[in-house]
Amino acid sequence: MKLILLGAPGAGKGTQAEVICEKLNIPAVSTGNLIRAALKEGTELGLKAKSYMDSGNLVPDEVVIGIIKERLAQEDCRDGFILDGFPRTVPQAEALDAMGVEIDRVIDIEVKDEDIMKRLSGRRICENCAASYHVLYKPSEVEGKCSKCGGNLIIRKDDEPATIAARLEVYHEQTEPLKDYYSKKGILRIVEGQEEVADTSKLTLAALEA
Repeated sequence: MKLILLGAPGAGKGTQAEVICEKLNIPAVSTGNLIRAALKEGTELGLKAKSYMDSGNLVPDEVVIGIIKERLAQEDCRDGFILDGFPRTVPQAEALDAMGVEIDRVIDIEVKDEDIMKRLSGRRICENCAASYHVLYKPSEVEGKCSKCGGNLIIRKDDEPATIAARLEVYHEQTEPLKDYYSKKGILRIVEGQEEVADTSKLTLAALEA
């Protein structure tokens, strides 16, 4: 299956992507992780992306589309994939269509803005492998350390309150119109984000069949 996960920053897309990956045995393609890898390696793309990310703005389409195109051409994406964090705008969705990528399902995880503010302030990311944790909902086995690789867990700049507010504003303005775009294609499914991750996962997996 070729899937897209939509939802505001902090809606739980990354966590649900992991659940679907395990269930369907397909890779999750996270734009954020691809860009952060480029940042860490100090590539030309990484430097371009940095100024946009620091201010809570979206990285320009041509940069994002370039990395996504390269990633989807890799062997592990042949039998399907989950796009997490792309497309974020209608022009990006149109570019995906122009690449000849046929999407089977678009899952939109809906969570209220105030709940997202609470969630993101507790989020922690491994500085080595980019694994995602939460102090309340998904704690690591050892506080401050990644359970997968032992790396240090950090608070990303884009999880700070002022940046979260800016990112939510950008989401509502630029990304939310995608719901209408994919609804018209008949492939959009809405999942109401639940307090318990497992409950959201159950609804998400059911939406794949619906």
